[in-house]
Amino acid sequence: MSIEVDILIVGAGPVGLYGAYYAGVRGLRSAVIDSLPELGGQVSALYPEKQIFDIAGYPAVRGRDLIAALTLQAAPAEPRYILGQHAQRLHRTDTGRYVVTTNRGTEIHCGAVVITAGIGTFTPRALPVGEGYLGKGLEYFVPDPLSYAGADVVIVGGGDSALDWALMLEPIAATVTVVHRRAAFRAHAATVTQLDQSSVQVITDAEISSLHGGDAVTHAEITVKGEAAPRRVDCQRVVAALGFLANLGPLREWGLQLHDNRHIVVDSAMRTAVPGVFAAGDVVDYDGKVRLISVGFGEVATAVNNAAVHLDPSTQLFPGHSTDEQPAPAPVAA
Repeated sequence: MSIEVDILIVGAGPVGLYGAYYAGVRGLRSAVIDSLPELGGQVSALYPEKQIFDIAGYPAVRGRDLIAALTLQAAPAEPRYILGQHAQRLHRTDTGRYVVTTNRGTEIHCGAVVITAGIGTFTPRALPVGEGYLGKGLEYFVPDPLSYAGADVVIVGGGDSALDWALMLEPIAATVTVVHRRAAFRAHAATVTQLDQSSVQVITDAEISSLHGGDAVTHAEITVKGEAAPRRVDCQRVVAALGFLANLGPLREWGLQLHDNRHIVVDSAMRTAVPGVFAAGDVVDYDGKVRLISVGFGEVATAVNNAAVHLDPSTQLFPGHSTDEQPAPAPVAA
Protein backbone atom coordinates (compact mmCIF):
# COMPACT_ATOMS: atom_id res chain seq x y z
CA MET A 1 0.00 0.00 0.00
CA SER A 2 1.25 3.48 -0.86
CA ILE A 3 0.05 6.71 0.77
CA GLU A 4 0.81 10.23 -0.47
CA VAL A 5 0.67 13.12 2.04
CA ASP A 6 2.41 16.40 2.78
CA ILE A 7 3.54 15.49 6.28
CA LEU A 8 3.95 12.23 8.20
CA ILE A 9 3.61 12.27 11.99
CA VAL A 10 5.31 9.37 13.75
CA GLY A 11 3.46 8.75 17.00
CA ALA A 12 -0.27 9.00 17.74
CA GLY A 13 -0.12 10.17 21.34
CA PRO A 14 -1.53 13.52 22.49
CA VAL A 15 1.29 15.52 20.87
CA GLY A 16 1.00 13.65 17.58
CA LEU A 17 -2.78 14.15 17.48
CA TYR A 18 -2.38 17.87 18.12
CA GLY A 19 0.19 17.90 15.33
CA ALA A 20 -2.40 16.39 12.99
CA TYR A 21 -4.80 19.17 13.93
CA TYR A 22 -2.13 21.79 13.32
CA ALA A 23 -1.27 20.30 9.95
CA GLY A 24 -4.89 20.98 9.05
CA VAL A 25 -4.50 24.59 10.20
CA ARG A 26 -1.70 24.91 7.64
CA GLY A 27 -3.74 23.17 4.94
CA LEU A 28 -1.43 20.15 4.90
CA ARG A 29 -2.47 16.58 4.25
CA SER A 30 -1.17 14.38 7.04
CA ALA A 31 -0.75 10.75 8.01
CA VAL A 32 -0.17 9.55 11.57
CA ILE A 33 1.53 6.24 12.28
CA ASP A 34 1.78 4.38 15.58
CA SER A 35 2.95 0.92 16.65
CA LEU A 36 -0.01 0.57 19.01
CA PRO A 37 -3.39 -0.56 17.62
CA GLU A 38 -5.28 2.47 18.96
CA LEU A 39 -4.87 6.23 19.13
CA GLY A 40 -3.51 7.87 22.25
CA GLY A 41 -0.06 6.36 22.73
CA GLN A 42 0.97 5.88 26.35
CA VAL A 43 -2.13 7.66 27.63
CA SER A 44 -4.45 5.09 26.08
CA ALA A 45 -2.19 2.15 26.88
CA LEU A 46 -1.22 3.00 30.45
CA TYR A 47 -3.73 5.32 32.10
CA PRO A 48 -6.90 5.86 30.04
CA GLU A 49 -9.02 6.30 33.18
CA LYS A 50 -6.54 8.37 35.17
CA GLN A 51 -7.23 12.06 35.76
CA ILE A 52 -4.63 14.39 34.23
CA PHE A 53 -4.32 17.76 35.97
CA ASP A 54 -1.75 19.71 33.95
CA ILE A 55 -3.56 20.20 30.61
CA ALA A 56 -4.33 23.88 29.96
CA GLY A 57 -8.04 24.62 30.08
CA TYR A 58 -8.91 21.39 31.92
CA PRO A 59 -8.97 21.45 35.74
CA ALA A 60 -8.89 17.66 35.36
CA VAL A 61 -9.45 15.35 32.40
CA ARG A 62 -9.45 11.58 32.06
CA GLY A 63 -6.81 10.23 29.71
CA ARG A 64 -9.49 8.63 27.52
CA ASP A 65 -11.44 11.89 27.30
CA LEU A 66 -8.33 13.89 26.39
CA ILE A 67 -7.57 11.55 23.49
CA ALA A 68 -11.20 11.67 22.33
CA ALA A 69 -11.14 15.50 22.36
CA LEU A 70 -7.83 15.68 20.47
CA THR A 71 -9.12 13.19 17.88
CA LEU A 72 -12.26 15.26 17.42
CA GLN A 73 -10.20 18.44 17.12
CA ALA A 74 -8.05 16.86 14.38
CA ALA A 75 -10.97 15.31 12.50
CA PRO A 76 -11.66 18.26 10.13
CA ALA A 77 -8.08 17.86 8.82
CA GLU A 78 -8.92 14.25 7.85
CA PRO A 79 -5.58 12.75 8.90
CA ARG A 80 -4.83 9.25 7.66
CA TYR A 81 -4.22 6.95 10.63
CA ILE A 82 -1.86 3.99 10.20
CA LEU A 83 -2.06 1.97 13.42
CA GLY A 84 -0.33 -1.20 14.54
CA GLN A 85 2.66 -0.51 12.31
CA HIS A 86 6.25 0.61 12.97
CA ALA A 87 7.99 3.28 10.91
CA GLN A 88 11.15 1.52 9.80
CA ARG A 89 13.09 2.82 6.80
CA LEU A 90 13.51 6.47 5.81
CA HIS A 91 14.57 7.13 2.23
CA ARG A 92 15.08 10.53 0.68
CA THR A 93 14.32 10.68 -3.03
CA ASP A 94 16.06 12.72 -5.71
CA THR A 95 13.30 15.32 -5.45
CA GLY A 96 13.97 15.86 -1.72
CA ARG A 97 10.78 14.12 -0.63
CA TYR A 98 10.77 11.15 1.73
CA VAL A 99 9.47 7.61 1.60
CA VAL A 100 8.90 5.99 4.99
CA THR A 101 8.35 2.23 4.89
CA THR A 102 6.65 0.36 7.72
CA ASN A 103 7.22 -3.15 9.04
CA ARG A 104 4.17 -4.24 7.02
CA GLY A 105 5.44 -2.79 3.79
CA THR A 106 3.24 0.32 3.73
CA GLU A 107 4.97 3.21 1.97
CA ILE A 108 4.20 6.77 3.05
CA HIS A 109 5.42 9.40 0.59
CA CYS A 110 5.75 12.82 2.22
CA GLY A 111 7.56 16.11 2.05
CA ALA A 112 8.32 16.34 5.77
CA VAL A 113 8.29 14.14 8.85
CA VAL A 114 7.46 15.11 12.44
CA ILE A 115 8.48 12.56 15.08
CA THR A 116 6.28 12.59 18.20
CA ALA A 117 7.20 9.11 19.38
CA GLY A 118 7.24 9.78 23.13
CA ILE A 119 9.53 7.19 24.68
CA GLY A 120 9.66 5.29 21.41
CA THR A 121 8.34 1.80 20.82
CA PHE A 122 7.63 0.34 24.25
CA THR A 123 6.89 -3.19 25.40
CA PRO A 124 5.86 -4.32 28.87
CA ARG A 125 8.31 -6.10 31.15
CA ALA A 126 7.13 -9.68 31.27
CA LEU A 127 5.92 -11.38 34.43
CA PRO A 128 8.56 -14.07 35.07
CA VAL A 129 5.87 -16.73 35.62
CA GLY A 130 2.55 -17.53 33.99
CA GLU A 131 3.16 -16.19 30.48
CA GLY A 132 0.98 -19.03 29.22
CA TYR A 133 -2.00 -17.21 30.72
CA LEU A 134 -1.44 -14.03 28.72
CA GLY A 135 -4.85 -13.13 27.33
CA LYS A 136 -6.42 -15.74 29.60
CA GLY A 137 -6.54 -13.61 32.71
CA LEU A 138 -3.03 -12.16 32.63
CA GLU A 139 -2.73 -8.69 31.12
CA TYR A 140 -0.25 -5.82 31.06
CA PHE A 141 -2.77 -2.98 30.60
CA VAL A 142 -6.23 -2.03 31.83
CA PRO A 143 -7.81 -0.49 28.72
CA ASP A 144 -11.39 -1.17 29.85
CA PRO A 145 -11.98 -1.22 33.62
CA LEU A 146 -15.57 -2.43 33.23
CA SER A 147 -14.30 -5.79 31.98
CA TYR A 148 -12.97 -6.34 35.52
CA ALA A 149 -16.38 -5.89 37.15
CA GLY A 150 -17.03 -8.50 39.82
CA ALA A 151 -13.63 -10.17 39.41
CA ASP A 152 -10.95 -10.92 41.95
CA VAL A 153 -7.93 -9.00 40.67
CA VAL A 154 -4.24 -9.25 41.54
CA ILE A 155 -2.03 -6.35 40.47
CA VAL A 156 1.72 -6.85 40.47
CA GLY A 157 3.95 -3.79 40.84
CA GLY A 158 4.73 -0.81 43.02
CA GLY A 159 4.76 2.16 40.67
CA ASP A 160 2.17 4.76 39.75
CA SER A 161 0.46 2.62 37.11
CA ALA A 162 0.03 -0.33 39.48
CA LEU A 163 -1.46 1.77 42.26
CA ASP A 164 -3.58 3.90 39.91
CA TRP A 165 -5.13 0.76 38.44
CA ALA A 166 -5.69 -0.71 41.89
CA LEU A 167 -7.56 2.38 43.06
CA MET A 168 -9.48 2.62 39.79
CA LEU A 169 -10.63 -1.01 40.01
CA GLU A 170 -11.42 -0.99 43.74
CA PRO A 171 -15.09 0.09 43.32
CA ILE A 172 -15.57 -2.16 40.27
CA ALA A 173 -13.87 -5.46 41.08
CA ALA A 174 -14.94 -7.89 43.81
CA THR A 175 -11.50 -7.71 45.41
CA VAL A 176 -8.17 -6.10 44.52
CA THR A 177 -4.80 -7.30 45.82
CA VAL A 178 -1.51 -5.50 45.16
CA VAL A 179 1.67 -7.59 45.25
CA HIS A 180 4.98 -5.71 45.41
CA ARG A 181 8.44 -7.20 45.78
CA ARG A 182 9.70 -4.36 47.97
CA ALA A 183 8.54 -2.97 51.31
CA ALA A 184 8.10 0.59 49.97
CA PHE A 185 6.23 1.79 46.89
CA ARG A 186 7.72 3.91 44.10
CA ALA A 187 4.41 5.64 43.41
CA HIS A 188 3.56 9.22 44.30
CA ALA A 189 3.14 9.71 48.05
CA ALA A 190 -0.45 10.93 47.70
CA THR A 191 -1.34 7.79 45.76
CA VAL A 192 0.23 5.58 48.44
CA THR A 193 -1.85 7.39 51.05
CA GLN A 194 -5.01 6.73 49.04
CA LEU A 195 -4.05 3.07 48.81
CA ASP A 196 -3.55 2.86 52.59
CA GLN A 197 -7.05 4.30 53.08
CA SER A 198 -8.70 1.95 50.58
CA SER A 199 -9.99 -1.62 50.85
CA VAL A 200 -7.22 -2.90 48.55
CA GLN A 201 -5.24 -5.73 50.12
CA VAL A 202 -1.49 -5.07 49.99
CA ILE A 203 1.20 -7.75 50.13
CA THR A 204 4.74 -6.38 50.17
CA ASP A 205 8.14 -8.08 50.14
CA ALA A 206 6.43 -10.62 47.92
CA GLU A 207 6.42 -12.03 44.41
CA ILE A 208 4.06 -14.19 42.38
CA SER A 209 5.71 -17.59 42.19
CA SER A 210 3.12 -19.23 39.94
CA LEU A 211 -0.28 -18.85 38.30
CA HIS A 212 -2.76 -21.70 38.14
CA GLY A 213 -5.96 -22.62 36.34
CA GLY A 214 -7.25 -24.44 33.29
CA ASP A 215 -8.27 -22.37 30.29
CA ALA A 216 -8.02 -19.24 32.46
CA VAL A 217 -6.37 -18.10 35.67
CA THR A 218 -8.10 -19.24 38.87
CA HIS A 219 -5.49 -18.44 41.52
CA ALA A 220 -1.96 -17.21 42.17
CA GLU A 221 0.64 -18.48 44.56
CA ILE A 222 2.59 -15.69 46.25
CA THR A 223 5.92 -16.11 47.95
CA VAL A 224 6.32 -13.68 50.85
CA LYS A 225 9.69 -12.95 52.42
CA GLY A 226 10.02 -14.69 55.77
CA GLU A 227 7.09 -17.07 55.20
CA ALA A 228 7.83 -20.76 54.76
CA ALA A 229 4.91 -21.59 52.44
CA PRO A 230 3.45 -19.54 49.59
CA ARG A 231 0.07 -17.87 50.01
CA ARG A 232 -2.81 -18.78 47.71
CA VAL A 233 -4.87 -15.85 46.39
CA ASP A 234 -7.92 -16.64 44.29
CA CYS A 235 -8.14 -14.43 41.21
CA GLN A 236 -9.56 -14.39 37.72
CA ARG A 237 -7.53 -11.43 36.50
CA VAL A 238 -3.86 -10.57 36.98
CA VAL A 239 -2.38 -7.23 35.88
CA ALA A 240 1.42 -7.15 35.66
CA ALA A 241 2.45 -3.48 35.98
CA LEU A 242 6.19 -4.06 36.02
CA GLY A 243 7.23 -1.18 33.81
CA PHE A 244 8.22 -1.01 30.16
CA LEU A 245 11.22 -1.39 27.92
CA ALA A 246 11.39 1.48 25.47
CA ASN A 247 13.69 2.32 22.60
CA LEU A 248 13.71 4.30 19.40
CA GLY A 249 14.07 1.13 17.35
CA PRO A 250 14.55 1.76 13.63
CA LEU A 251 14.55 5.54 14.17
CA ARG A 252 18.15 5.14 15.33
CA GLU A 253 19.08 4.36 11.74
CA TRP A 254 17.63 7.58 10.33
CA GLY A 255 20.77 9.69 10.79
CA LEU A 256 19.33 11.67 13.70
CA GLN A 257 21.56 13.17 16.38
CA LEU A 258 20.72 11.41 19.64
CA HIS A 259 21.29 12.27 23.28
CA ASP A 260 21.82 9.34 25.70
CA ASN A 261 20.70 7.08 22.84
CA ARG A 262 17.07 7.74 23.79
CA HIS A 263 16.21 11.30 22.79
CA ILE A 264 16.42 13.23 19.53
CA VAL A 265 18.37 16.47 19.60
CA VAL A 266 16.48 19.41 18.04
CA ASP A 267 16.98 23.16 17.68
CA SER A 268 14.51 25.92 18.56
CA ALA A 269 12.56 25.25 15.35
CA MET A 270 12.23 21.56 16.32
CA ARG A 271 14.53 20.65 13.42
CA THR A 272 16.56 17.46 13.74
CA ALA A 273 19.93 16.82 12.10
CA VAL A 274 18.10 15.49 9.02
CA PRO A 275 16.64 18.19 6.72
CA GLY A 276 12.85 18.01 6.56
CA VAL A 277 12.60 15.84 9.68
CA PHE A 278 11.31 17.53 12.82
CA ALA A 279 10.50 16.20 16.29
CA ALA A 280 8.46 17.24 19.33
CA GLY A 281 7.29 15.97 22.70
CA ASP A 282 8.97 13.63 25.15
CA VAL A 283 11.21 12.17 22.45
CA VAL A 284 13.20 15.39 21.96
CA ASP A 285 16.07 16.87 23.89
CA TYR A 286 17.50 20.39 24.12
CA ASP A 287 18.87 22.57 26.90
CA GLY A 288 16.06 23.28 29.36
CA LYS A 289 13.69 20.62 28.01
CA VAL A 290 10.68 19.89 30.27
CA ARG A 291 8.80 16.66 29.52
CA LEU A 292 5.14 17.59 29.88
CA ILE A 293 2.23 17.07 27.49
CA SER A 294 1.53 20.81 27.60
CA VAL A 295 5.09 21.57 26.49
CA GLY A 296 4.79 19.03 23.69
CA PHE A 297 1.70 20.79 22.33
CA GLY A 298 3.70 23.98 21.80
CA GLU A 299 6.66 22.10 20.36
CA VAL A 300 4.59 20.27 17.76
CA ALA A 301 2.89 23.50 16.67
CA THR A 302 6.39 24.95 16.17
CA ALA A 303 7.48 21.81 14.31
CA VAL A 304 4.49 21.80 11.95
CA ASN A 305 4.78 25.52 11.18
CA ASN A 306 8.45 25.10 10.34
CA ALA A 307 7.65 22.00 8.31
CA ALA A 308 5.18 24.11 6.32
CA VAL A 309 7.97 26.53 5.45
CA HIS A 310 10.23 23.60 4.55
CA LEU A 311 7.57 22.34 2.15
CA ASP A 312 7.02 25.79 0.64
CA PRO A 313 9.71 28.40 1.47
CA SER A 314 7.44 31.18 0.15
CA THR A 315 4.87 30.58 2.88
CA GLN A 316 4.78 32.46 6.19
CA LEU A 317 6.03 30.78 9.35
CA PHE A 318 3.30 32.35 11.48
CA PRO A 319 -0.09 30.99 10.40
CA GLY A 320 -2.16 33.73 12.00
CA HIS A 321 -4.50 33.33 14.94
CA SER A 322 -7.35 30.84 14.88
CA THR A 323 -9.74 33.70 15.67
CA ASP A 324 -8.70 35.86 12.71
CA GLU A 325 -11.46 34.66 10.39
CA GLN A 326 -14.12 34.21 13.04
CA PRO A 327 -16.99 36.70 13.33
CA ALA A 328 -16.67 39.19 16.13
CA PRO A 329 -18.80 38.36 19.21
CA ALA A 330 -22.09 40.17 19.56
CA PRO A 331 -22.00 43.09 22.00
CA VAL A 332 -23.23 42.31 25.48
CA ALA A 333 -26.37 44.18 26.42
CA ALA A 334 -25.95 46.67 29.25
